[in-house]
Amino acid sequence: MKFEIEKIKGIIVPLITPVDAEEKIDETRLRKIVNHVIDHGVHGILAFGSNSEFYMFEDEEMLQATRIICEEANGRVPVFFGMGKIRTSHSVALAKKAAELPVAGISILQPMFIKPTDEALYNHFRTIAEAVPETMVLLYNNPGRAGYTMSLPVVRRLAHDVANIVGMKDSSGDVTYLSEVIRQNQDVDFRVMAGKDTIVYPALAVGAVGSVCSTANMYTELVAGIYDKFVAGDLKGALENQFRLNPIRLSQDAASFPAATKDMANLMGLDLGASILPTEATTGVILEKMKNEMKAGGFL
Repeated sequence: MKFEIEKIKGIIVPLITPVDAEEKIDETRLRKIVNHVIDHGVHGILAFGSNSEFYMFEDEEMLQATRIICEEANGRVPVFFGMGKIRTSHSVALAKKAAELPVAGISILQPMFIKPTDEALYNHFRTIAEAVPETMVLLYNNPGRAGYTMSLPVVRRLAHDVANIVGMKDSSGDVTYLSEVIRQNQDVDFRVMAGKDTIVYPALAVGAVGSVCSTANMYTELVAGIYDKFVAGDLKGALENQFRLNPIRLSQDAASFPAATKDMANLMGLDLGASILPTEATTGVILEKMKNEMKAGGFL
């Protein structure tokens, strides 16, 4: 089967999930943020990435919200479904349901909390991918959240052995690791995306096809411009965009993950509701630092 891997490119935004006072997903505001990011230039949407608070929602909540996102996007940009269940059988069941939606692909985080052997991790991903053979699957390496890095040999085996594992999002922030994933899988056209907003430019320089950036919820044109200018040959302009973004993004690091993304979106009037408890909104000195960097970047 030929997969539409060309859909995996550019700036894909892990869409903020807006909730109401009862922590139910707010459909009206969800549709609004879908249109906001598309109108301002993203190349794709990831439903239920890390900054979408995927770990806070039940399966049916995630699936229903993704249906709404797909409906509102209406083919204007590809929509991907993100998941990170620990149990393999649970992952298979959810992936099968997600594959029934009009999504371009499924992004799967390595299991959190536990630390599988390389062989166990290989079997986990292969089992899930082979359960949805007609759907593109992206590996998602996030050592900061999962507690360990997917080894290069595991990534290489999966890329070469499983037909529908066609790419990867790497949130390690390690450009050497990222470039090795790209180098070692060039022969199978494995599409690699950075998962750190601060290294979009260097990732593109070593062969990444784009980046998954939470800041694209708020600073959409700035972040999308890094990619658009780079592929147009305006390397100076792309780097200027990257350097304008970085201090804003770095100011989030002192806040509780993932509160800062919603905090900044709400400061900019996007009205996406509170973070889901126990995550609480950023306050005090940390919030002031975030505001100062947003002002310095021209966003407040």
